[in-house]
Amino acid sequence: MTEAEIAQLKPEIPDWELVERDGIQRLERAFRFTDFVEALAFTDRVGALAQEEGHHPALLTEWGRVTVNWWTHKIHGLHRNDFVMAAKTDLLHG
Repeated sequence: MTEAEIAQLKPEIPDWELVERDGIQRLERAFRFTDFVEALAFTDRVGALAQEEGHHPALLTEWGRVTVNWWTHKIHGLHRNDFVMAAKTDLLHG
């Protein structure tokens, strides 16, 4: 994606950060929960969505927090679908 395309889509997912890890631009958001059980349940919901869509994020599940990273492995960067998946992830958090 071009910087202009990213700038156009980013306002649709305001709680997500643009980060670069290992030279790859990604979308990242940490979701907060009251305990590990809630965090794990959210992780399961994101995992089910990812499997359904055939697009899989990096997930870090901790006590009271789940960090989600979306990027497209095949192109080593961001694709429009990553923004769609970030928005769908937000809906799962509700």
